[in-house]
Amino acid sequence: MEIFLNRMKELLGGEYEDFLRYYNGENFRGLRVNTLKCTADRLAQALDFELKPTPFCPDGFYIPQGVEQLGNHPLHHAGAFYIQEPSATSAVEMLGVEPGDMVLDLCAAPGGKSTQIGAKLRNSGLLWSNEIVKSRANILLSNIERMGIRNAVASNCHPEQLCERLAGQFNKALVDAPCSGEGMFRKNSTAQTEWSEEHVKSCAERQLHILNSAKHALKPGGVLVYSTCTFSREENEGVIERFLAENPEFSLEDAHVDFGRPAMEYARRIFPMDGGEGHFAARLRKSGEPFATAQIVQTKAADNSILEFYDSLFNDRPFGERIEIVNNKIIILPQNYNTIKGLPVLRAGVVLGEIVKNRIEPHHCAFMAAKPEDCARFVDFSCGSAEIKAFLHGEEISVPAELKGYTAVCVEGVTVGFGKASGGRLKNKYPKGLRSLK
Repeated sequence: MEIFLNRMKELLGGEYEDFLRYYNGENFRGLRVNTLKCTADRLAQALDFELKPTPFCPDGFYIPQGVEQLGNHPLHHAGAFYIQEPSATSAVEMLGVEPGDMVLDLCAAPGGKSTQIGAKLRNSGLLWSNEIVKSRANILLSNIERMGIRNAVASNCHPEQLCERLAGQFNKALVDAPCSGEGMFRKNSTAQTEWSEEHVKSCAERQLHILNSAKHALKPGGVLVYSTCTFSREENEGVIERFLAENPEFSLEDAHVDFGRPAMEYARRIFPMDGGEGHFAARLRKSGEPFATAQIVQTKAADNSILEFYDSLFNDRPFGERIEIVNNKIIILPQNYNTIKGLPVLRAGVVLGEIVKNRIEPHHCAFMAAKPEDCARFVDFSCGSAEIKAFLHGEEISVPAELKGYTAVCVEGVTVGFGKASGGRLKNKYPKGLRSLK
């Protein structure tokens, strides 16, 4: 650590002592409200602590010291919020996502930035989230599902292969590159023990390679944001300087944000004294005029029995009607997605149900992507109710006697799962792997 601290002293100069004071204090923790499912006001009413905003994201808030076990909170199960280090929300703010954008998140696991992008898209456009490590890609998919994102594709692909196959398909892309993690040292002892100057240099080479893959996926005129959670100049300014030297069609541009502090001409750095653990982000623009991408290939009309099943669960077919059957799963594809053969896609869109022995079983994914008003039947409980605690444990619960059939279960107006109601009881369908043990 002595070498690291000497490097920080050289980087920060007169601010080094201030950095040390923060560095030896408590680390910052935060959450981001998932605006696809909840509002900050509703979440504030349900939590037993004050939501103090962070400077990095309008939906980001600090978690006070002493607050623990938020991952077991019913509204966390429901995807109403994502636990996310405060400064980690800065890169997506610099990307400037708008509804209708086609966005690639190339190094997406565990999903904090992807689900932040998904919320900004408001179920329009397309989010393609990729993670090269399979185990981490599965975590990414789980978080996309929990946060109720309907228009996402999750893949487990090498960045170079993916970007070649998706050349010119996106108007915005994020590379939150694997790094030496210096900004995470306070909460991740593994990152500390793995750190070395050689590791910093190897990270910088890998980061440049990933950026040079990502550039192919962008349309002319598109925006690419590069970010890390490290302090080293080699992995931040150094990578950007080398990329711009090798790719004159890209230029650094102003993201019009005021958090953190300037770096280079328009990039931003965040240190602990700026209110977060540490981040760097730079917004790049590809020259040229955007062109139209290939038209979406429409799927065949779904079988009447599938549409009848769809209508028995949800009102007005909220996920669209681009229905495809993959390995006995009934998938509702995003409107702006074309199936690309040969790419390891874990999931595209929403799983409506699964065909099991000539019948269709509803899927948890569809209910997580639905609002209560989308559902043909729903029950709503408070966070502190015995019913929601029992439901998250996997137990049967009491419901109004008039309810019959598959029914959404909500907490404080946010869908958390479903069950099958009959005779005043609801048979629990909450997935075993997600159940609360407390």
